[in-house]
Amino acid sequence: MVSKIFSAALQGLSARIIEVETATSRGLRAFNIVGLGDKAITEAKERVSQAIKTIGLKPPYHQTKKVLVNLAPADLKKEGSLYDLPIALGYLLASEQTIFEPRDKIILGELALDSVLKPIKGALCFSLLAEEKGFKEIILPAENTFEASLLNLNEQKIKVIGVKNLKQALRYLEKKEEIAFTKIDPEIFKKEISNFEVEFGWIRGQSHTKRALEITAAGGHNLMMEGTPGAGKTLLAKSIISILSELSLEESLELTKIYSAAGLLNKEKPFISQRPFRSPHHISSEVSLIGGGNPPHPGEISLAHRGILFLDEFPEFHRDVLESLRQPLEEGKINIQRARYSQVFPAKFTLIAASNPCPCGYLNNPVKECNCNLSRINSYRRKLSGPLMDRIDIFCYVSSLKYEELISNDNSNLTEQVRQKIKETQEIQKERFKKEGILTNSEMNIPQIKKYCQIDGSGKKILKHSIDSGQLSARGYHRVLKTARTIADLEKREMISLENLTESLMYRLRENNE
Repeated sequence: MVSKIFSAALQGLSARIIEVETATSRGLRAFNIVGLGDKAITEAKERVSQAIKTIGLKPPYHQTKKVLVNLAPADLKKEGSLYDLPIALGYLLASEQTIFEPRDKIILGELALDSVLKPIKGALCFSLLAEEKGFKEIILPAENTFEASLLNLNEQKIKVIGVKNLKQALRYLEKKEEIAFTKIDPEIFKKEISNFEVEFGWIRGQSHTKRALEITAAGGHNLMMEGTPGAGKTLLAKSIISILSELSLEESLELTKIYSAAGLLNKEKPFISQRPFRSPHHISSEVSLIGGGNPPHPGEISLAHRGILFLDEFPEFHRDVLESLRQPLEEGKINIQRARYSQVFPAKFTLIAASNPCPCGYLNNPVKECNCNLSRINSYRRKLSGPLMDRIDIFCYVSSLKYEELISNDNSNLTEQVRQKIKETQEIQKERFKKEGILTNSEMNIPQIKKYCQIDGSGKKILKHSIDSGQLSARGYHRVLKTARTIADLEKREMISLENLTESLMYRLRENNE
């Protein structure tokens, strides 16, 4: 007898239907799985056999029959242990040890030897696939029920059934047991405004850099901080999370889908409610930062989507890794092309980079002498190419603090006040771009810049001088205007003033900030 059960495979952030076909026939006793599966799938026959034996039914190796399982389409590479449950149910159906209707159901899950189901990654991606393809139910491990049910946040789209073990799955399919579906309260996505590692209001002094962080947070602009070791660059970067606006419901679901596919969701809290802050080490590879691999998986730039990617010790990253950031910084996505597949991952992140001015960190320091020769300094800085630096909106020098500044009571930048200011600024942008398909000023393209970033004659003269003198490129010109638009929004100005433009230009020209 032949049975067919529907399952799914994860490809990047999307999923694809897999048909698990099982046939039993007379012949020498054998249990084979075909269909371009990896080692975990090859080993599934041992887990499946023992799990079936545990619940008191006849496993494949105990019957004088040949069992063949085909995972179709056969030319698609499949990986992971999520096919254990559909293979087990397909065999029990084909060997006539159970009777149930497998149509309109997607089934996934890894079996332990005692038949208990273990959680899988990508549950939200699979439930979205089920809804897209017109399936009525998705059956998966109980620990993944909440995550898969996020699809039904606003309305019931598909029935999500979480089962604890193989026996419960059989009882449900045979209509011997009812399992209630999980309801999700949208209030769970409310951002928790507390327990930040570093709060913006804790930072003393550094008013110039804090202003730069404020502009960065409000408009999603890329920022580079340079300064001596211990000046506070890392602390400043970490503090920006405390002033970022809350995630919208759509952004939260988008991020949850990315983290689900990467297998990084917290078991106790399987959804993302706060903007991410990713800080990979400078020895990270290109694939870990950008994404890819075989099979393809999201990298750090996608995990930082709608949040912050902080690259400390910026020039210490490999040059090819840094150069690979150029396209996603410009386009907000990464398109990974390989011979057998093509994947697009979202990457609308805000880059914050931190660097020392030289290898020892004390170039131009008025107190401590730099011990680097010119050759070392040039070699250190050559890693940061012109095209990459041209994609940075704001350059800021972080100077060392004096003792009086360090112990002072600075109440001018309290976290809650700045967060509220940034929230109001982003509401202005949201209203402005409600028909444009973007959220922040940094995402504007050239037609939108021409429409929303009008400047007067005196502003045009300043920009003309900067461009003609070679201080500003064509890309830099547009980035200055976008940053000036954010500064004007922070002041609730309808038009960009000369002061807004000159402040933006001051942050843009790197030599002014060293």
